[in-house]
Amino acid sequence: METIGAKNMQKPPLKSHKCLLATQILFRILATAFTLAATLIILSSKQIVSVFGIEMDARYSYSSAFKFFALSNIIGCCFSVLSLIIASLLGHKSLDPNNYFYMFLHDLIVLALLLAGCAAATAIGYVGKYGENHSGWMPICDHVSKFCHKVTTSVMLSYFAVILYLFLTIISANQSRKI
Repeated sequence: METIGAKNMQKPPLKSHKCLLATQILFRILATAFTLAATLIILSSKQIVSVFGIEMDARYSYSSAFKFFALSNIIGCCFSVLSLIIASLLGHKSLDPNNYFYMFLHDLIVLALLLAGCAAATAIGYVGKYGENHSGWMPICDHVSKFCHKVTTSVMLSYFAVILYLFLTIISANQSRKI
């Protein structure tokens, strides 16, 4: 009697597995789309304005934090595509909980990378928007508003990807605890 109960505990119902797989694939597609959009927007963010006769050029490449943000989104997008392929392949194979543990580690690493990039870009974006009086840094978003709006949009899209990867990490952790 216990062996039948143990077998049922090992293998979740097929409908539950299909729903979980569909959710993971949807979240991974959305994360790929958000990181790709964030990457394209940040890479195209530049604006040249003239302030008091002085030409001012704002580009993402002038800030190491924005470069890190762009790179973290590129890596996150590539890893999202890779995990989408792996999740699709794992969906057609056995329901081995060890596979979910590796997906958990993957999702956790991508989550940490994207969150670090978002945090760096948010910190520099805050200084660009409000300045830092104690250091003598003046706000620049009053002068390069197009650039600031593009960066804000890019960071917002990347935060959406972070939220999706948080959900994916929770799903993978929940499935891998059955090891």
